[in-house]
Amino acid sequence: MDAEQRMAPRPRATARVGELRFDAGALSLNLVATVGRRPGIPVERMGDAARLDDWCRGVGLVPAAGHDREELLRSLHLLRAAAYDIASGALDGRPPGSSVELVNRLARAEPPAPRLEPADDGGWVPKGSRPLAPEALLSLVARDLIDLVTDEARRSRLTACASESCRMIFLDSAGGRPRKWCSMRRCGNRAKAAGRRARA
Repeated sequence: MDAEQRMAPRPRATARVGELRFDAGALSLNLVATVGRRPGIPVERMGDAARLDDWCRGVGLVPAAGHDREELLRSLHLLRAAAYDIASGALDGRPPGSSVELVNRLARAEPPAPRLEPADDGGWVPKGSRPLAPEALLSLVARDLIDLVTDEARRSRLTACASESCRMIFLDSAGGRPRKWCSMRRCGNRAKAAGRRARA
């Protein structure tokens, strides 16, 4: 097995580990979270077009019809690797490599301007309901990452889960006590249970 094969995310291992995460606190970090269990043996959570559609629904994006879903998936995987490089570098104080060039190139495309539209029921049409061409969708994610790492206040809230088998990067909420775990229901509860077993 060569180095590239070892680094490629594994197919989903278990239902729980393979669940898509939408709680990272930013669109670009939710994309990064489609690979689980970094930096050990990564688990792929968005490995096919069906999972891509699930992820888009979860983050409130609608890919336009008539475009190659597999090509969009490949592009998102490349952007995901760049976003992880940049976000983890921001955490570690490590300068990013060639990832910056890819993110800047994808961000150049103009996403559609936000538009206020009344809904038939008297409410408002959600802003994420307009279909996006692949270039616009990728641009939204790339711009989100740029906004995240260039905003000092938000960048200072970047955190990696304390669980060595998780290490999910998330944006801690402003104010309050800093979070140690990506989720108390997941890694926090596992750590508490392990601590109780160790004490017993």
